[in-house]
Amino acid sequence: MKVYILEDEVNIREYILSLAGDIPYLQIVGYAAEIATAQKEIQQLQPDLILADIELKDGTCFTLFNTIKTDAHIIFITAYNQYAIDALNLGAFAYLLKPIDTAAFNNTIDRCYKKIEAYRLTKQQLEITDSHYQKKDTPRRIVLKNFDFIQIVAMEDIVYCQSDKGYTTFHLRDGSKIIMSKVLKEYEALLPEDTFIRCHQSYMVNVNYVSRYYKEGELLLTNTHKIPVSDRKKSIVIDYIEKLA
Repeated sequence: MKVYILEDEVNIREYILSLAGDIPYLQIVGYAAEIATAQKEIQQLQPDLILADIELKDGTCFTLFNTIKTDAHIIFITAYNQYAIDALNLGAFAYLLKPIDTAAFNNTIDRCYKKIEAYRLTKQQLEITDSHYQKKDTPRRIVLKNFDFIQIVAMEDIVYCQSDKGYTTFHLRDGSKIIMSKVLKEYEALLPEDTFIRCHQSYMVNVNYVSRYYKEGELLLTNTHKIPVSDRKKSIVIDYIEKLA
C-alpha cells in the first residue's frame, strides 16, 4: 500500500515516517509540508493512502482535497480541537490525535488495510466535514458509515435514535432504519442540541417530531410511536417543550 504523508511539523512528520517504515505492507512514496507541493505530487504518485494533517501553513488539507481528484484513502491527523473532532466524526472519517500514540497508529493503519473501502474519501463526506470545521455551521447532515455502505442523512430526516447493547438505530422519517455499531453517546455529541433531546438512557428524539408529552413520562411522536422519558430527564424535557410552546 503506497503512502503519502502531508505534515508541516518536522518532528511529527519524522515520527510518522518512522512508524510507517516499521509496517511491512506500507511503501512511503512521498511527503510534503505544503498544500502546493502535495497538490502536484499526489496526482503524480497516486498513493493508496494519505496521512494528512488538517492545519498546514498554507491552508487546510480540505482545500487540497477539494481541488484534486484522488482515489486514495484518507486518515486525518489533528491536534485536540473539538470542532475538528466533531467535523471528522460528522463526516465519518478516520483520524489520529496528536501526540500520535504508536498503538493507535498501528491499529488505525491495520483497520484501513483490512477494510480498505471504508476509508475511501467521498466528496459528500468532505463537504460535510469542511463546512462544519471552516464555517462552524450547525450541521445539517451526518454521514453514517458501516461495513456495507455509506449513507448521507439530513438531520431533519432523523425522527429518533435508539440505543441497544452498544448499537444505535436511526429511525428515519420515511420509516427506514439504519443500525450503527456505536453507542448513542457518540451521536449525542454530534446531533444539534437545539433539535435533539436525550430523553432517556436509550433514546434521543428530534423535537420537531414530538406531538405530545404525557406527564407520567412518555412522548408521543407524529408517527404515533411512543418514547419513554426517564424520571431524571422529565424536568429537562418539560423545560424544553415549554420553550417551544
